[in-house]
Amino acid sequence: MNRIDRLMGILTMLQSRKFVTAERISDKFSISVRTVYRDVKALTEIGVPVSFENGRGYFIVQGYFLPPVSFSNEEANALILMESIAGRFADQSIRQHYESALNKVKSVLRSGQKEKAEQLSAQIKTVSCQFANNDFAYLSPIQNAIASQVILDIEYQNNRNEVSSRSVEPVGLIFYAFNWHMIAWCWWRNEYRDFRVSRLLKLTYTNTPFRKKDHAGLDEYMKLLPVNY
Repeated sequence: MNRIDRLMGILTMLQSRKFVTAERISDKFSISVRTVYRDVKALTEIGVPVSFENGRGYFIVQGYFLPPVSFSNEEANALILMESIAGRFADQSIRQHYESALNKVKSVLRSGQKEKAEQLSAQIKTVSCQFANNDFAYLSPIQNAIASQVILDIEYQNNRNEVSSRSVEPVGLIFYAFNWHMIAWCWWRNEYRDFRVSRLLKLTYTNTPFRKKDHAGLDEYMKLLPVNY
């Protein structure tokens, strides 16, 4: 990778996260931390407002935006491939948002790339999986609740067809056994529970912040699942 491409990659990385450490940039681009310092200095010299906060890393000063980015053929192809995956394994809310996002990506493709993208899209198919159930629209609000650490009120039907109302603090989403599962702290049970998303009957985004402050990591919960990762 030449330096210009690396600088653009670092800038994209900085824009995609709130803070990025020099060590993370170093690992991402296989360069020394000293080279990271030089590259960040080069970005500031061309007018990119990169700042630094001790203990957290580099960040782009709020209010700075790049013009629409360009995509390589391979990057565009990867997004087209994921469109077919989203169509089979994401729910209605994610499919809607992915289609909207992909249309924005396609709008900045060059004319030749657009033609190839349309051709490729028609040539990629996924076989319907009879076990997967994604006829719902809960994944997007669950994602928002996880990211914002907001409590959800749910009505849930278990595998014995018993319905219960619960307040939960979602900490992650896992796809296994051909279904999406929301891992959440349940205030009714006072423990972490595995809620199959397709069994949710109702979901309300409460805007109430998490009350539990020391949630376990999702990786720890995954070790308890009957699935070999």
